[in-house]
Amino acid sequence: MGSETNNLNSQEPSERRNFLKSATLIASAAGAAGASGVALADAGETNAKRTLAKPHVDHLPVPEHDGPMTRRWIEQRWVLDNVIRANGIDWDQPRSLLYNAPCGPESNGDFATIRARVTKYADITPAFEAQAKRREALGKESEQEGDLVSARQHYYIAAVHWAASQWTFDSNSDHNLRNNQRKRDCFLKYAQFSDHKVLAAWVPLPSGQKLAGWFHLPTHYSGGKVPCIVAIPGMDGFKETGVSLYGDRYLERGIAVLVLEGPGQYENAVQGIHVSMKAWMQTGTAALDWLSQQPEIDMERVGITGSSFGSFFATIAAAHEPRFKAVAVGSTCLEPGCHTIFQEASPTFKMRFMYMSGIHDEREFDHFRQTLTWVGHADKIKAPYLCVAGGSDELSPMIYTERLMKTLSGPKQLLVYQDSRHSVGNVPSANLGPNPGVYTAEWMSSRLSGKPLAKSERWFIDANGRVEKTEMSDYLKSQGMG
Repeated sequence: MGSETNNLNSQEPSERRNFLKSATLIASAAGAAGASGVALADAGETNAKRTLAKPHVDHLPVPEHDGPMTRRWIEQRWVLDNVIRANGIDWDQPRSLLYNAPCGPESNGDFATIRARVTKYADITPAFEAQAKRREALGKESEQEGDLVSARQHYYIAAVHWAASQWTFDSNSDHNLRNNQRKRDCFLKYAQFSDHKVLAAWVPLPSGQKLAGWFHLPTHYSGGKVPCIVAIPGMDGFKETGVSLYGDRYLERGIAVLVLEGPGQYENAVQGIHVSMKAWMQTGTAALDWLSQQPEIDMERVGITGSSFGSFFATIAAAHEPRFKAVAVGSTCLEPGCHTIFQEASPTFKMRFMYMSGIHDEREFDHFRQTLTWVGHADKIKAPYLCVAGGSDELSPMIYTERLMKTLSGPKQLLVYQDSRHSVGNVPSANLGPNPGVYTAEWMSSRLSGKPLAKSERWFIDANGRVEKTEMSDYLKSQGMG
C-alpha cells in the first residue's frame, strides 16, 4: 500500500505557480464572462499557526479570525473578489444552480436575486440570509392561512437558503449556530407538511457521536419493504438538497433515501465531528445499521451514492461495508492527497476542508490530506460501481479516476462527458447525451432490482451526445494500465 501511495502522489504537478501568475489569471477571468471554476494559483505551502484570538501565517499580517487560515487565502483574497466580480457566485462551480434545481422553478427568482447581489465573497452569506428570511416568513404566513402546500414549499426553500448561508463559515461561531438552527427548524416544518414521510435521522458512530441526516420514504409509499440509497453530499453540499422538493429521481422510482452528512460535513462540522479516514471507514456500517432498524427498508437492496467529494467519501464507506449492493458516484474527487483541489483551485476549498477536519495549522493539514486516498481501500469493493465524470475536470485529474477503475475488482462503468468540468452537466455532451442524474438513478434502480451489470465499460459521450462504448479492460490497456 505504501509504495503505491507514494507512486500516486509522485504524479502531482510541481509547485510551479506563483502569486504573479494570479494577476494574469484575474485578467483572463474578467474577459471570460460566464466562466466558472477559475483556478487560483498556488503560492506555495506554508505553516498557518492559529492562536485562540488570531491565526498567523509566517510573517503575514492577518485580521482577527477564529477559523483556519492559509497563505493563498491572505495573498489572493483580492484576486478571489475580482474573480467573483467578473464571474459571479458560481466562479468556482455552479453551486447556485445545484441549490436551485431541487427547489424547482418557483425558486428561480430567489436565486436570480442572489446571483445579482453577490459581487464579492463577503456578499454570499447575507444574500442567502435575506432570501431565507423572506421564504421563512412566507412559510409562516401560508401555514397560518391553512395553505399547507405553499407552506411546505416556502419552508423547504428557506431551509436550503439557510444551509447555503453557512458555506462561508469556517468556525462554529454564534452566527453559524443560529443559521444552522433556523435551517433545521424550517426543514422540520417542511417535513411536517411534506407529500411523503420525512424523518430526522441521527446515525450513531462507534465513538458515540451521531451523524445528521434526513430519511425519506418514496412519495407514494403504501406499505411493505422498499430499496434504499444512502446519499452522501459533496464538500459544499448539504443534506437538505439531497431529495428534490418535487419529482425526485429516486423517490419517484420507489427508492427510499437516507441523505447523510458524514464526518466533517455541514451539520456534523457544527457538532465537532471531523473528517478522518477512520470515521469514514465506519460511516457505511453505521448508516446500514441505522437503516436495519427502519421496518420499511429491504436490507438486501441498499446502495450508496456520492457527489463531488462525496465520490471519495462514498467509495471509502463502501469499501468497508460489503452489504452495499451498488455504488454510484459523480463529479469526482478521487486524486489521492487532493493536491489539485487544495493547492491549485480556489483557496476557499482548502479553507473549508480545514474547518471540516478541525485542523487550523496549514502545514499539519498538508500532512493530513496525504491520508485521503482510496489506495488500499477501493480494491475491497465487489459491488457494481458507476462513475460519472467530466472529461475536463479541473479539481480531480482523470488519470486518478482511471486508476481507481483499474483497481476495482467488481463490475464497473465509467461515463466521461466531453468538455464537462467538475460539476458534470451544462455542456452539449450532457444536454444531448444521457442525462447524468437520470442515468445514475436508472442505473441504481436496475442494480437494486437485481439486474446485473452486463459489461464493464467506459462510455465517452461527445459534444453531439453520441456514446462511444469501449470494454473497460481494452480502454485501460490502451492507456498503459492493462
